[in-house]
Amino acid sequence: MSSVKQQIEDRLTAALAPQSLVIKDDSALHAGHSEQARAGESHFTVEIVSSAFEGQNRVQRHRLVNQALDELLKAQVHALVIKAKAPGEAA
Repeated sequence: MSSVKQQIEDRLTAALAPQSLVIKDDSALHAGHSEQARAGESHFTVEIVSSAFEGQNRVQRHRLVNQALDELLKAQVHALVIKAKAPGEAA
């Protein structure tokens, strides 16, 4: 089975065809915070640029990401920071 980070990348790529995707594993920053953090690969930051976000507000963008990662969020990912932008939006 592939790493959680790889699964996040695969699912977001399939669902949202991002122009840019950066996934950072923040689990080490939360050591001792939860059982999942002790196991690793539980806390992530996702920076994603996709045309799927054009015309979408922040909540709608987060919902698209959450839908793509639904099973992982329920079973393996304890916390997810989402930075979602449409192409051409300021960094």
